[in-house]
Amino acid sequence: MTGQETAYGPKHKRDLTRRKVVAAGAGAVVAAGVGGAFAAGAFAGEETAAARGKTGGTSGEACYRLTSETTEGPYYIDADKLRRDVTEDQEGIPLTLRLKVIDSDTCKPLANAAVDIWHCNALGVYSGYESMGSGGGGGGGGGTPPSGTPTGTPSGTPTGTPTGAPPGGGGGGGGHEEPTDDERYLRGTWRTDKKGEVVFRTVFPGWYQGRCVHIHTKVHVHGTWTDAGYEGGTTCHTGQLFFDEASVLATAEVAPYSTNTTARTTLDDDTIYPGNGTEGGLLKLKYRKGAIAEGVVATLTMGVDPEAAQDGTGDSVQPGASASASAG
Repeated sequence: MTGQETAYGPKHKRDLTRRKVVAAGAGAVVAAGVGGAFAAGAFAGEETAAARGKTGGTSGEACYRLTSETTEGPYYIDADKLRRDVTEDQEGIPLTLRLKVIDSDTCKPLANAAVDIWHCNALGVYSGYESMGSGGGGGGGGGTPPSGTPTGTPSGTPTGTPTGAPPGGGGGGGGHEEPTDDERYLRGTWRTDKKGEVVFRTVFPGWYQGRCVHIHTKVHVHGTWTDAGYEGGTTCHTGQLFFDEASVLATAEVAPYSTNTTARTTLDDDTIYPGNGTEGGLLKLKYRKGAIAEGVVATLTMGVDPEAAQDGTGDSVQPGASASASAG
């Protein structure tokens, strides 16, 4: 994030050692019982393998470097819905997100980890923060998402490096922003399987002023899965997932992305993307050339340190240093 996506204040660090993911309401897929397996997946016939990197740990070449830590941003909501399909009623290009979580030291898959994802919709709006408009920025960032037929040239063509912070909450507000509504679309948590793999169904994110297109993610380990969800453990990784410029330009020609008149920041100009490819969260994308509207498959293997505890700023903290936290 730019200045608008800094970490939580101290009172929000307590989820490092104690967090609880509350299952969604009726129809949610939850754990079959304490220590039990999940019910049949929501994606019938869908291949469960994520990024197909080597995980045997038999040679140095099989290992992945530690995936870059980034800021959590102000729009994280703990105790989110336990689900793989986070789309709800959001319009956009279908996106299947396949992630694999491994120990970056041993290259062994991390099973039973809890993986969070959250991102804005096609018009740059985060659920839980709709009143803040595009990206949480009251002005400059678009305010209320545009509707109807757009005027002028769509903002698919990127602008240069943004200067200053966009006005409103998406600018230099800093710290965590408290949710302003009960919407929770494009947010969810799911469990890695024995291969360390997890698959989400969502839509391709849009953009808002000052940031390139991205998805936020967290990985929690050492917790316990119960009928109610996931409890305890530590947050061993906080990162962001990024999209190459060609794919983003392709989406900008497709509605509703084409109606987003907010100036867009390129991947190279983004102040958060580390610029180190897959190690920095750059997704590998597959879609039919000239037909991106049909859908995209994105994959990435994330190397994490399961013994680390991250505070959402990209820095490690001492494990076990935080008090328990209730669902947020």
